[in-house]
Amino acid sequence: MQFAMNFALARHTMVVEQLERRGIRDPRVLEAMDWVPRHEFVPAELLDLAYEDRALPIGLDQTISQPYTVAYMCQEARLTPDDRVLEIGTGSGYGAAVLSLLAAEVHTIERLEELYVAASDRLARLGYENVHCYLDDGTLGLEREAPFDAILCTAGAETLPTAYQEQLAEGGRLIIPIGRHAHQEMYRITRHGNQYAHEHLGSFGFVPLVEGVE
Repeated sequence: MQFAMNFALARHTMVVEQLERRGIRDPRVLEAMDWVPRHEFVPAELLDLAYEDRALPIGLDQTISQPYTVAYMCQEARLTPDDRVLEIGTGSGYGAAVLSLLAAEVHTIERLEELYVAASDRLARLGYENVHCYLDDGTLGLEREAPFDAILCTAGAETLPTAYQEQLAEGGRLIIPIGRHAHQEMYRITRHGNQYAHEHLGSFGFVPLVEGVE
């Protein structure tokens, strides 16, 4: 019990000292970050690092994004409780868990079967019932469930996949890092009819977005 209480304290400290101080202001995002147990989504040997503001390895050359990056993407997506959201890159499932508290419905795609199975089981065990997981090629989006009010891509794309813009609802927001290797520029792309407004959100580092399924 004491160990669990320490996790709760570490999580709240993360929100106050790492997220609020770095400019996360959306109260719904802060509440979601304070609620989701990130320690459930990291490897057992890294539990002591669960609430540090850093990306952590989860195997297969993939990572769980640092808390600030997750919170920032959610904040900039300007989510409402009625939104339908597509996440590209399930990873450990942590981002989908946070999104599930901010939107009505979350669809999340993972291309690596081992991560897909683990994340699906984890999210179900923890009770995130409005999250739907898919093993598929994330570069194609999820046409059968489109349109989406928001799409969040958690991997760096060398170029912008056209499917993402096409699968946005009117007024929908796409949050995506674009660039090569481990350095990308993040953008918010908002759909207005057949026009798309691009806003630069800053520089980040993500694992690369890769086509296909393994």
